[in-house]
Amino acid sequence: MALDYEALLDDLDVETVRLIVVLRGLTPDQWEIDTPADGWAVRDQVSHLAFFDDAARTAMEDPERFREESAVLIAGGMDFPDRIARDLRTMSHRDLIEWFVHSRSELIKTLRRTAPKARMPWYGPDMSVASSATARLMETWAHGRDIYDALGVRHASSPGLRSVAHLGVSTFAFAHQLNGLPVPDHAVRVALQAPDPDASAWTWGPADAENSVVGPAEDFVLVVTQRRNVADTRLVVTGPVARAWMGIAQAFAGAPGSGRPSLTAPSITGGNR
Repeated sequence: MALDYEALLDDLDVETVRLIVVLRGLTPDQWEIDTPADGWAVRDQVSHLAFFDDAARTAMEDPERFREESAVLIAGGMDFPDRIARDLRTMSHRDLIEWFVHSRSELIKTLRRTAPKARMPWYGPDMSVASSATARLMETWAHGRDIYDALGVRHASSPGLRSVAHLGVSTFAFAHQLNGLPVPDHAVRVALQAPDPDASAWTWGPADAENSVVGPAEDFVLVVTQRRNVADTRLVVTGPVARAWMGIAQAFAGAPGSGRPSLTAPSITGGNR
């Protein structure tokens, strides 16, 4: 998948604007509604996005400062996203939305003036700036989805869905390593139906692979961002390697996801944040 960096940033901007429109219309009580992420209200989803937008900008502009600050967080345990959310719960709703609007605006400005191939530190391995932009798009889509689900608001189809799906595929090895598992030698074919029914399928991996994941792109993204259990999607998963991967797939850095139970098959787990 060839990178169109400017288009990627435009997709991030679209997903951001849609989320901000919804957030600006919330009542004070709606900010406190529980989301599908255990223990997190709408406010926590937003503070998470704002905090890590600022962190990403620091990682690009002052990598040594980022390394120092991230080391302190990680030293306190890999549950640092939960600790950050707890620490920020005294912030007013007005200050919270303004923080997110500002942090996201400044992040996109920084991304636009930074070379996409430049390297930057993060909470896992170092990454390219383009990968960071894709990760911020993925996080916005995923945490936005939790907010939309909590509010009963439809999540409009995102122009950045293919980029998030690509991230989900490219983190195949990472997901296994994160869970202390050997990376399988067998390739997995991923064939996803784009939101536009007239568009060609988005595909990765050899067509003759014995292991495959086939189905709607949105369902695949829901699984790799750990917003749905694979059992609750329309994905057709074939082969032991593909089935095992769909149980641990994780497109985000940090500790392994804790698992979201299936609504239809409680014994199958996916992930949480």
